[in-house]
Amino acid sequence: MIAVLLIAAGCREKKAEQFQALPFPNVAIPSMINTPEDAAEYMAVNFWNLLTDASRNYPSDSLLVSGVRKGEVEQKFADWTSVLDMVSPVVVEESVSRVYDRALACERKDSSSNVFETLVNLFQKYFYDPNSPLRDEERYLPFVCRYASYEGLSEVEKEKYEREARLCSLNRVGHKAADFRFSDRRGRMMNLYDVKAELTLLFFSNPGCEACMNIINVLRGEPAVSRLITDGRMAVVNVYIDEDIQEWMSYMPVYPEEWYNGFDPDLVLRNNDLYNIRAIPSLYLLDSEKRIIMKDAPEGRLFNYLSSF
Repeated sequence: MIAVLLIAAGCREKKAEQFQALPFPNVAIPSMINTPEDAAEYMAVNFWNLLTDASRNYPSDSLLVSGVRKGEVEQKFADWTSVLDMVSPVVVEESVSRVYDRALACERKDSSSNVFETLVNLFQKYFYDPNSPLRDEERYLPFVCRYASYEGLSEVEKEKYEREARLCSLNRVGHKAADFRFSDRRGRMMNLYDVKAELTLLFFSNPGCEACMNIINVLRGEPAVSRLITDGRMAVVNVYIDEDIQEWMSYMPVYPEEWYNGFDPDLVLRNNDLYNIRAIPSLYLLDSEKRIIMKDAPEGRLFNYLSSF
């Protein structure tokens, strides 16, 4: 019996090696759709329909995803994220949920298919990896809420993804940010909600952090961005969340005096689930009512937004 299985596996590998890779199966926009907005919505929701067709039967291995080269699938995933930029949050959630459910159907029909595994990895890489320039917890949330209940996870994995889903649910875009208090270098206390400005940039940083320094330089030197600060339209709340206050104090000359520079004396930001600060630096953009416009925003996306504000 074992020999038969080995022979069958060898035949599948040989078949995959000999297979001529297919192009990614693009979905066509129906002719009755005639506005850019409707076309974007259709593509966002239906982009993956053909690749995630559970009746599709093409080789899958370390290089192929249902007959398509894995590198091309990843490029298409990146293209899809650009389509998601054109649609509403409601459509984004519908789109993410749909592709996950369809990929799971592929997995349940044929567990040797790597459609599900590949898309799971891409969701995590693009939307949740702290180093991804496209990270976006709003897009990751509908995925991880579903993935946390996937029957193929161990109990440890299930707990991990349930926690990720809970943390991604904190401080959602469009909702008011959680308030907290911070202390300046003289020991004066204030709350986030005490800061009054058209925009508030909440900047979680560390002394000596090179990426933080790059952000500081842009906030100081990019005219369209620095003008928002000098004109009083945007306040920068720069908060240190760790314990080495002496190191933070020594870095004070680096921080512009017109910012609100403080540290968390209660360590609630680091120890409690008030904000999902997975890496430093982390940037949140708030409106005048402290509603979240951008959450843990990649610097490029944030500065592009501010430059046109």
